[in-house]
Amino acid sequence: MKCLDLAERGKPLSVLCLGAHSDDIEIGLGGTILSLIASGIDLRVDWCVLSASGPRVAEAQLSATDFLMGAKAQNIEIANFDDSFFPSQSRLLKKWLFDLRMRISRPDMVFTHTSHDRHQDHRELNQLTWNVFRDEFILEYEIPKWDGDLGQPNGYIGLSREIMDRKVELLMKHFGTQRSKDWFDPETFRGLARLRGMECRAEGHYAEAFTLRKARLF
Repeated sequence: MKCLDLAERGKPLSVLCLGAHSDDIEIGLGGTILSLIASGIDLRVDWCVLSASGPRVAEAQLSATDFLMGAKAQNIEIANFDDSFFPSQSRLLKKWLFDLRMRISRPDMVFTHTSHDRHQDHRELNQLTWNVFRDEFILEYEIPKWDGDLGQPNGYIGLSREIMDRKVELLMKHFGTQRSKDWFDPETFRGLARLRGMECRAEGHYAEAFTLRKARLF
């Protein structure tokens, strides 16, 4: 399977991560972020959570700080939109994303939710991402859930066992409000990553998977 470098050695890589909830980015691409930092890439990250309130604000901040430890530059932003009503807040969400685009450097990569996600807040953020960041390289990440909406991704980033262990460790450490949910456990995260690792024959046996809908190759 052909592997592509995400950035030329010695050159900075600017990444924008968008998540509807305080644990979405960590679940969907936490291992990718940890791997990029561990590789020594000059990584600049804008990490944005659109909906967090109460104890989830602290969870989002502390988790992002841990996942981004070692990044060359980081900007963590946490908004408090009501995740139950993202479609009806579309105008305000779009303005927030437009303002974000104006105040950050142009990203080399944008990560957002998949378009086929059955959660309405995830879908709305996906649609707005494609509208506001239409000129950028966008990768859509997946979130396991009881809805059974996992798709057929076409892009993979392999994870070492050490990175996978660290991802699970940080997820379980920071999201106490989620640990009572029957799907939020190490077996879920490892199981999905092992399946994706099998699909792309990852050297470390684990991977995170993404949907790449559009790209200019040259």
